[in-house]
Amino acid sequence: MERARAARDEAGARRTSLVDDAYAAMREAIRSASFAPGYQASEQEIATRLGMSRTPVHEAAIRLQEDGLVKVLPRRGILICAIAPDDLREIYDVIIAVEGQAAELVAGLPAAERAHAAGELARQTSVMEAAQAGGDLTAWGPADEGFHRTLVEQAGNGRMIRIMRTVNDQAHRARMLTLKLRRELDASLAEHHGIVAAIRAGDGGEARERARQHRVRARNELLPLLAELGLKHL
Repeated sequence: MERARAARDEAGARRTSLVDDAYAAMREAIRSASFAPGYQASEQEIATRLGMSRTPVHEAAIRLQEDGLVKVLPRRGILICAIAPDDLREIYDVIIAVEGQAAELVAGLPAAERAHAAGELARQTSVMEAAQAGGDLTAWGPADEGFHRTLVEQAGNGRMIRIMRTVNDQAHRARMLTLKLRRELDASLAEHHGIVAAIRAGDGGEARERARQHRVRARNELLPLLAELGLKHL
């Protein structure tokens, strides 16, 4: 009986791992636009493209649908969701609120934890500075994303982390598409330094406001760029 139970547990763990692998692969394909917005295919076709079997792809697609990245269409396969500018405006409303609260929470941590968080945020900002100096925007994007992910993770609120993961995945394509056209990279770096300084000082109100205004400016820059490009969906 114990052997049978162990075998079931092992099979269950293997199945979970396959679903996790399929989820990660599909999520990255969507973020990188390998699976472009509006792309629709059967579960088997997607599984073949990923070199996986259909069952974990099916279960991964259900999770991705909960994240707002795909729609599972009965008997018609999987549709990669496109994002409209109005969707992005709503997404930024969430980002502005959550990251402002996260910055305030991080600034309120005990001194040693606060110093560690500030150090991690400063490190990501340094990577961004090096990327900008070298003209390497492909390195800038992940470092910028890392800064904001770290800010929320250091706040220690699991629900905030899950919310931000979802909305950041939805906004990622727009940010990467317009990165080369954005004019305020110096301002972004200065704002990051301001957020870090407020956290180091333990000033929750200042950290919150700096984090909010940073994302407000980014939104106010990004949405007009999308309109200028004439993009109704991305």
